[in-house]
Amino acid sequence: MRAVRPLPLLLTVRLLPVVVLATAGWAWTTGPYAPNSTPAATPRPASSPSAEAAPAYKAPPDPCAVVSEETVKDLVPGAKPAGKELSLAAPKRRRTCSWSALDGFDYRWLDVSYDVLASEKAARTAYGKRVLATGENTGGLGDQASVSVDLTTEDKQQTREAVVLVRSRNALVTVTHNGSNFESQKAPGAEVIREGAVRVVRDALAELQGAG
Repeated sequence: MRAVRPLPLLLTVRLLPVVVLATAGWAWTTGPYAPNSTPAATPRPASSPSAEAAPAYKAPPDPCAVVSEETVKDLVPGAKPAGKELSLAAPKRRRTCSWSALDGFDYRWLDVSYDVLASEKAARTAYGKRVLATGENTGGLGDQASVSVDLTTEDKQQTREAVVLVRSRNALVTVTHNGSNFESQKAPGAEVIREGAVRVVRDALAELQGAG
């Protein structure tokens, strides 16, 4: 039997995107609405261009509660169903939970991140900055959605990763799912990884909308 190879460097820096989320600054919108002092002789527009509807979501739900035990078993065999929530700087705005396990020679990783911004405008801006160049727009998921599936190779070891980024009103949901096999040095199929990530993001959106 071949010895288990150490995890490639690519996987040891897997948390980098999450760290970026935890340290990135957000431009919160705090300006007051236009004053309600228009003279009676001057008709007031139906809606002020500077006014924006109240944000749909106030705080992110528990990301570790999003993924069912059955889903964890299917997508990350050997991982603890409870997951592990990261300690972030602003838990009332950003929360992330991750699952990972090495089952035999198969390694799998999954994480779910919520980012609740002050307004839909701020969320649209953040979405545009964060969407991957390799992402493909997809319908049926929130207000904006992109799915990216990439294959990387390091020291002949393949890793395939899917990233799904969705905007729903003033919140962003990001799901990342990747995997490798350290015996064959091959990665799981693109559809397998993609479908797993999309499956989880649907559950994450349902949880967000239920808590909104």
